[in-house]
Amino acid sequence: MGGAAPAAAARGALLAAAALAGVAWQLRQPDLLPAGGATGMTLLGLAGLLLLWRWRGRASVVPVLMVLVALLAFATTEQRARAGLADRLEAAQDGQDFLVTGSIAELPRSGPSGTRFVLDVEAAAQAGVPVRLPSRLLLGWYRGFDEDGLLGGPSEEVRAGQRWRLTVRLRAVHGSANPHGFDLELWAFERGYGASGYVRALAGSPPQKLDEAAAHPVQRLRQHVRDALLLRVADPGAAGVLAALAIGDQAAIDREGWELFRVTGVAHLMSISGLHVTMFAWLAGGLIGALWRRHPRLPLRLATPQAARLGGFLAAAGYALVAGWGVPAQRTVWMIGAVVLLRALGLRWPLHAVLLAAALVVVAVDPWAMLQPGFWLSFVAVALLAASEPAHDGRVLVTSGWRARLVDALRGGLRTQLVATAGLTPLSLVFFQQVSVVGFLANLVAIPLVTLLVTPLALLGVLLPPLWPLAAALVQGLGHLLQGLAALPLATWSAAVAPPWAMATGLLAGALAVLPLPWRLRWLALPLLLPLLAPPIARPAEGEFALVAADIGPGTAVLVRTREHLLLFDTGPAYSLEADAGGRVLLPLLRARGERRIDTLLLSHKDTDHVGGAATLLTALPVGEILHALPEAHPLLAPPRPQRACRAGERWAWDGVRFEVMHPFDGEASDSAKPNTRSCVLRVQGRRGSVLLTADIEAAQEAALVQRFGDALRSDVMLMPHHGSRTSSTPGFLAAVQPRVAVVQAAWRSRYGHPAPEVLARYEARGVPVVRSDRCGAWTLQADGAVQCERQQRRRYWHHRLAAPVTGP
Repeated sequence: MGGAAPAAAARGALLAAAALAGVAWQLRQPDLLPAGGATGMTLLGLAGLLLLWRWRGRASVVPVLMVLVALLAFATTEQRARAGLADRLEAAQDGQDFLVTGSIAELPRSGPSGTRFVLDVEAAAQAGVPVRLPSRLLLGWYRGFDEDGLLGGPSEEVRAGQRWRLTVRLRAVHGSANPHGFDLELWAFERGYGASGYVRALAGSPPQKLDEAAAHPVQRLRQHVRDALLLRVADPGAAGVLAALAIGDQAAIDREGWELFRVTGVAHLMSISGLHVTMFAWLAGGLIGALWRRHPRLPLRLATPQAARLGGFLAAAGYALVAGWGVPAQRTVWMIGAVVLLRALGLRWPLHAVLLAAALVVVAVDPWAMLQPGFWLSFVAVALLAASEPAHDGRVLVTSGWRARLVDALRGGLRTQLVATAGLTPLSLVFFQQVSVVGFLANLVAIPLVTLLVTPLALLGVLLPPLWPLAAALVQGLGHLLQGLAALPLATWSAAVAPPWAMATGLLAGALAVLPLPWRLRWLALPLLLPLLAPPIARPAEGEFALVAADIGPGTAVLVRTREHLLLFDTGPAYSLEADAGGRVLLPLLRARGERRIDTLLLSHKDTDHVGGAATLLTALPVGEILHALPEAHPLLAPPRPQRACRAGERWAWDGVRFEVMHPFDGEASDSAKPNTRSCVLRVQGRRGSVLLTADIEAAQEAALVQRFGDALRSDVMLMPHHGSRTSSTPGFLAAVQPRVAVVQAAWRSRYGHPAPEVLARYEARGVPVVRSDRCGAWTLQADGAVQCERQQRRRYWHHRLAAPVTGP
């Protein structure tokens, strides 16, 4: 019997690992299996397991069982994915209006531009005919106008649990696809958002609130707590942190707050994370155990330790539910549940087996959790803390006195922070390409303060609101400390995305740094970590350049990289008053590529779809100079930095690559001119090819360029003028440029109809392939002439299905 339990644990761990491998395999698929394929795999796996289970104790059978378990895990994940894809907007419904009745399922997010919310659909109709729509919609109710002039904004506050009848225009969830960028379509798929859209204020069917409290009582409770907290705490920054900790409302923290927490490495504390849920379970379990032990009869029915564990699990689940049941909180609840179940069954598995079992429970509930950094950070942190425990001889050291216990607690906390910092730094670099240098110091203060004081006060404030101002004062004090740390030189270290071998050596370095090994082995962590801290970056050779036309929606943003220099042609749009392409797309893209400065920022003209992200980039990165066609009083020109206006005929060379400004001409650059007519046009000529970046020039400017430059306009790649508008791409201009490929940056289902069908027909008539960012994602031209579409490169089955993109000639 002594060896049976360890053997069973080992077999269980192997089978859990096989199941996780099967799920991971399925998550790598670009497409689902043909109909019936997953059912066949399920039947095969079940039949094999039933046949071999009686011999499961034999070592020779375990590998076969592992294969069958992996197949079964793959198949069940496949079936769940198919069900999720079936609950999406149909292609024929994309861009259509519907009359929808439903309830507000989550806390609405309000801002200067309007309100965003999630609607659980109860009924839907189009032209009076009932239709089937996805069960959950991600909607916006904006202030302003759409293409028909019908938005208006909410007539009254939108609150969780209300039932509304709304006219909405729906579209498929379509996110940008950029190298190493955020996958919006995965995020929506994992949460069950089958479509996105916005509310329209039609005269015949105005928005109508049907019920103030129709559904979702937990969400209504969260709304009530948030409202009370915001009224009680005057400082919006501190109130946002308390709302995030008490009810999981992370949107209550503004962008500046998140940036501060990210730079100082404490962002994990400012949301309902595994640490908060585990702490709550531990406190609740201890309280329940103490009360249970004092009852005369309850311990006879259920042992006190079991009651404490079960009570802690239920309390953690309740806390996570009130906190919004976010994915990180769910993971922690199921981890705790797996441990409680193992102990209830009398199974004392080793740590690695317990972690694998807990991971299997988490993945069984949410297979796509494996794609989230938090999944790996949570499990690796626990594994490293346990594995780093030094070996001892079994003697128990008893400390007496509060001073000795305090010293032991401080030593334990310091050791835990050291292990977490050293062990998780490589993983943070792999996932985020960034690590906080001041994070160790910041967390030494923030972890006990937030975990032991701020979070309990935020939760107790739900019952005793006067406690919230005290918690807010602690948050404000912490904020002052973090601002001081963030202001230090090199507060963060950023690195480019590393190659796989550098990631592997970096992860090995993290393990060596914390494992109880001889120091001569631990010191190897330093050289092993260097390739991850400063990975090798491939740059174009002398005379060559690489180009990335980013997927930024309705606007322009193109990176041109030579061996030693970077030029950014425009910065994309401002999506709203709270977000722009600079922060959402370009800054992460530049950091992932290892770009630490922009040598020249070229702003082609003042339209916001071209300069909307400039302010964010100018704040975040050093910029050598601004080359522009902006009015003299434009706000982007106010800070003192080198700047000059675009003038046709300007030339310079970087690393053997020639740059020439071809527009505007002298006399066309007056501030009163139409912005498009002043657009800066740039031609780049390298050893292997050339690119013409045209901004928003129109027919008159195209004709002037042909007249002045003629054949000198000829280029291998051309950025389609004015996003493919009818105003541009005249036959004479196309004949002069003779592009081998045309790239158009436009939004999916562009409200302006870009690119126009008649314009596309002109390119097709000349045999010029057109690369569309809405179908291709980011388009990359490598220095060696190779091209790729990011949407095709990283395609997975949950991504929006589109026609196959053109990549080039």
